[in-house]
Amino acid sequence: MIHSDAFVLEIISSFFVKIIIEEPQMPAFGQHLGEVCQLGSVIFLKGTLGMGKTTLSRALVQGLGWQGKVKSPTYTLVEQYDLANSVVFHFDLYRLADPEELEFLGIRDFDAQRGLWLVEWPEKGVGLLPSADLVIELSECESADARQVTISAHSSRGESQLKSLRNRMPEAI
Repeated sequence: MIHSDAFVLEIISSFFVKIIIEEPQMPAFGQHLGEVCQLGSVIFLKGTLGMGKTTLSRALVQGLGWQGKVKSPTYTLVEQYDLANSVVFHFDLYRLADPEELEFLGIRDFDAQRGLWLVEWPEKGVGLLPSADLVIELSECESADARQVTISAHSSRGESQLKSLRNRMPEAI
């Protein structure tokens, strides 16, 4: 379970929470997040370089049961992880110069119903990405080894996932 003196969960509403997560807690948080994600979910990951978007994605994919290495899709733009009952598409759009480049990637061919989409730098794909269920923003804290994680729900699916996430972390409330 995630917990330490520095861990703080602030419930703003059923659509919005803020969490302070120390670096060693990120894998556990990612696992909790993976456990509540539903097929067909789209999660946007926002934050400046080095905030932990890929670290969180890695923890989430491993939390879903992936046993292999979870690579950063910085150069490939997408990495696919085929799991027993689903697939995870991890996109890193940082290097996109134009959203239309997603068409060349075949963005419309990715199965949004059977998969879970993790999208780093979603602002680079505006107009071609599906709508987000959850938006997770990572930002700096006073402590160099901690991040403020702001999670907002943007659909009924996202709201359900956010509620389930809070229920999996009762010691933080």
